[in-house]
Amino acid sequence: MTFTVVAASYRHRERQRSAPYRTVMAGVTFGGVAVFLGFVGILTMFGQREIIAETLSLAHLTIAMSAFFAGLWVTHASSRTGLGARVAQGLGAGAVAGALIALLALSIHLFKLRRVFIALKKDLLDILTFEQSIGAAVAILVIGGALCGLLGAALYLMPRKLRRPLVVGLTWAFFVGLFQELIQLMLQYEFLMKFRELFFTWDGLKPRGALIVFAAAAVTAAAWQACRPRYDSFRENATPGQARMLLGFKILIGLVLIIGFPAFAGNFIGQVLMLVGLYVLMGMGLNLELGLAGLLDLGFVAFFAVGAYTTALLTSNADIAIANMSFWQALPIAVVLSVVIGVLFGIPVLKVRGDYLAVATLGLGEIVRVLVLSDFAAPVLGGAQGVLGIPRPSIGGFEFNDPVDLFYITLVASAVAAYFAWRLENSRLGRAWTAIRDDEDVAQALGINLVNVKLLAYGLGAGFAGVAGAIFAVMLASIFPHSFQLLISINVLALLIVGGMGSLPGVVVGAAALIGLPELLREFGEYRFLFYGLVIVVMMRLKAEGLWPSAARRRERMLEEESRAAIEAELRGGGSR
Repeated sequence: MTFTVVAASYRHRERQRSAPYRTVMAGVTFGGVAVFLGFVGILTMFGQREIIAETLSLAHLTIAMSAFFAGLWVTHASSRTGLGARVAQGLGAGAVAGALIALLALSIHLFKLRRVFIALKKDLLDILTFEQSIGAAVAILVIGGALCGLLGAALYLMPRKLRRPLVVGLTWAFFVGLFQELIQLMLQYEFLMKFRELFFTWDGLKPRGALIVFAAAAVTAAAWQACRPRYDSFRENATPGQARMLLGFKILIGLVLIIGFPAFAGNFIGQVLMLVGLYVLMGMGLNLELGLAGLLDLGFVAFFAVGAYTTALLTSNADIAIANMSFWQALPIAVVLSVVIGVLFGIPVLKVRGDYLAVATLGLGEIVRVLVLSDFAAPVLGGAQGVLGIPRPSIGGFEFNDPVDLFYITLVASAVAAYFAWRLENSRLGRAWTAIRDDEDVAQALGINLVNVKLLAYGLGAGFAGVAGAIFAVMLASIFPHSFQLLISINVLALLIVGGMGSLPGVVVGAAALIGLPELLREFGEYRFLFYGLVIVVMMRLKAEGLWPSAARRRERMLEEESRAAIEAELRGGGSR
């Protein structure tokens, strides 16, 4: 077995030494991504989105980026070769990527491929050929790809002090161009109209605006890079009073942005932020179950549904309503009932572990969904017709009608939930959850009552989801069984993975990345779920511990990397012998 591992490692190193192999594979990989996007119709759709008005579309930027990243990647992979060789490999990888895209354009031009692949139509050919003749287009793609690959290699090889501001500036220019419609909506105030006219046309970002955004972001990044050592030195040597002042300043800036931005941005951004807040609430609940206690729950949406239906039945004016309460009266009842259902939910799966626990909780969650849809429960829960006429919350004479108002309720609920989750994480119960996550048998031997601890994890996690369900019900003013699909549980699980298991800040970051961004990119239709899946795959490959991992996960990851490095060093030593 050891000989096999060593031999495989030796063969892998031999293959890695082949510069032509790395060059071709980089070009084929990244060029293949662009070709795939063309086959499934994404490039055609990207062609309708202008990043810079009448200058650069998202489709052409994607084609250029495939060659650019091919050159960047092969330069990174060829760290042991000389400077000239790495530059040549970057240029060659970009040329291969461009040639692969040119081959797609040539195939569409010569053959009637649309009979088999409906996305390979004239619109795509116009994008790939830049509305030029096919011969000129092939030359443009190959030569342009080589130049983009060369730029990728140059970016990787330049000093970090220069590279970082360039990357920051280009990133800001890209995102401003991508979300220009939303930004223009925010600039509709009369005192901001001159800024809108300076940066945008109705078709997209002006070239002048793109240069201004790039320059401002790059200069800011360079200035911060120059000031960062002084800031780090001040933070490390600060007195307790200065440290508290710095923390208070950061909190003040954060509060101003969180509270002021939705009111300034408008209802659409408020709606997106509210949805992110609801998933933050659910993520904190599942984080107690999975991140701390290690209990994988794929039926988590059931608790969300319990909170929503309880609030609806207690507050609506429908015929099946059982009371005429206000939202504030119904909210604690919804939370308590969600906790009770969570405890009852956990009893049947107390002895189940691992993958079997995931399947068991999935089954229990589906039971709740089927029960809500059934004719048996229709007189009480409304069946497929749902519950209508749910009133909005109000305080005094003020009614929370629009999404921005409801976002502030979600924000307060998330802040309170985060405080309780933080206290639970650092409590004796939180340490017991961590113990059973690491090893149930050892935890039981140390005197931890597994039944009580597990049921508390299910119950308290369900309470967080109940709060989210209650706010969700008043947000829609009506609820239906089809609003509580398995996909919600999967989304909550995914945001924990991307953000960082067991990390409260990771829950917020994961919700913003996986819930907020797809909502902002809703114009791309179902294709946004392709990028959703791609983000998860890339995260598992590059940063498995999450975007903002907990301290424990960071230590575990560091130990794993040290162990892997030691094994690889031993294998290299064995191969050399």
